[in-house]
Amino acid sequence: MAAAVPALAALSAGCRSEAPPAESKPKVRELVSSTRAEPRTFNRYAGRDSVVELFSQLTQARLVRINRQTQELEPWLAESWAASPDGLTYTLKLRPGVTFSDGAPFTSADVVFAFKAIYDEKMPPILGESMRVGGKPLAVSAPDASTVVIRFPSPFGPGLRLLDNLVILPRHKLEAALNAGTLAKAWDLSTPPAEIAGLGPFVLKAYQPGQRLIFERNPRYWRKDASGQPLPALDRLTLEIVPDQNAEILALQTGKIDFTQSEVRPDDYARLKRDADAKKLTILDLGAGIDADSFWMNLRPNRPAAARRPWLLKRDLRLAIAHAVDRAAFAETVFLGAAVPVYGPITPGNPRWYAPDLPKAEYDQAAARRLLAGLGLTDRNGDGILEDRAGAAAGLTILTAKGNSALERGAEFIAQELKKVGLDATVAALDVGAAIDRIERGDYDAVYFRFMTTDLDPALNIDLWASSGSAHVWNPGQAKPATEWEREVDQLMAKQVTTIDQAQRKALFDQVQKIMVEELPMIQFVAPRIYLATSTRVTGVTPALLRPQILWNPDVVGVKQ
Repeated sequence: MAAAVPALAALSAGCRSEAPPAESKPKVRELVSSTRAEPRTFNRYAGRDSVVELFSQLTQARLVRINRQTQELEPWLAESWAASPDGLTYTLKLRPGVTFSDGAPFTSADVVFAFKAIYDEKMPPILGESMRVGGKPLAVSAPDASTVVIRFPSPFGPGLRLLDNLVILPRHKLEAALNAGTLAKAWDLSTPPAEIAGLGPFVLKAYQPGQRLIFERNPRYWRKDASGQPLPALDRLTLEIVPDQNAEILALQTGKIDFTQSEVRPDDYARLKRDADAKKLTILDLGAGIDADSFWMNLRPNRPAAARRPWLLKRDLRLAIAHAVDRAAFAETVFLGAAVPVYGPITPGNPRWYAPDLPKAEYDQAAARRLLAGLGLTDRNGDGILEDRAGAAAGLTILTAKGNSALERGAEFIAQELKKVGLDATVAALDVGAAIDRIERGDYDAVYFRFMTTDLDPALNIDLWASSGSAHVWNPGQAKPATEWEREVDQLMAKQVTTIDQAQRKALFDQVQKIMVEELPMIQFVAPRIYLATSTRVTGVTPALLRPQILWNPDVVGVKQ
């Protein structure tokens, strides 16, 4: 608990107004939340982590958006659209009178700029690859200032849902950087907040590194509530940076923050439930989660460790690991029973795409040992640890995120299970930023981490499934598929993405899931049950399984007066 002290000291210096307002001024409507990691950039075109995604939800907007609760497509910056008879061309009408937070008008030129920016070869393929169909970009034109025409290169199953991936950043602020080839470095953490303009409900007022981000309402925001009152419902929102989960929960219990960006840990549920019963907090039960924590091996074939330990790349190693971990014990030990065993990348929390009848690598230590022996890994000196044919210990290090107790405990549980079958597994828990850097550089043996699913439709997460994708984490950005099974997944997903018939799309993705559970580039053990906790002061919450679970709909979140 000592680690909580400095974080709480910082929280006590937070931004919630404690003194009563002057008689002539209305009370400031504000909430304080938390985030467990520092931002790495303020530029959504250059970053994909959860903090920059949250930042974009607060400060930017999309042409259309997917309602995270209903999963229906909703008009947003585009107030309407019409499709051509062949379903390839969409004509979108933009809302009139919308301006950026600095007063500059929003027009179709900003939309054209957004597509030009994400497709630019000098930009990392963070959004560009997810905004392609069959590997080809969308064609975008602007007949006039309020009209955008988007043509798909081929039929696309999700249709305009694709546009939920794309936030519209201001052309007048960033076009010079794009033309200079420096857009990927624009809006870094040294950028003055006043230079960052957006179409979202909030503007960044201040960033205090290691402490907090302070947002204030965007007075030029275009949305109104049902009674015609301007949104957002808050005047100020502060995100306290609290890396330690124990400090974060204590801050929630003591009223220093009003809600967190992550779900309730199982070991915190009982005490938070007591607070909820006492009307001090509100607990929201969202059911089984859609993002199971994932374990994957580094399958990049050209790294030095693969040459020294070629068994690290073998499918039978991954299958042995899947057999070695007791999922029922995992659910009880790591999640205190608040989880369900899973065997593939899609959980029961995503019923539309979940395939319940896939092959399952059930808990079987004997099968795990046989597979390891087949790789030439045997206990040659009787010390309980397997050695390879050269006599070196069969060891691997599992990288995970420090400060996330579910990830840390899960990684430790996996390591202990692997030791039972003779693998010398250890855990390296690093700060989130350092862990992501290592993952992106390919400097690891194995990872236990959580993906942030951006949409339930697999076609909109193509950068994970496609071998060329930057989120194809076990071996990203392949010029051509490294394996036959990845080539087959590429082919199936290419069909799945361009098929209009939804039943056929489901059947194609079932085949993808079957390959994934047979080849096991990622291994999932359990899907946690998701609980959120908020202060009783918080109003207007429409919680969703997709992150950010509360602030996906930030303009209607309010506070009791």
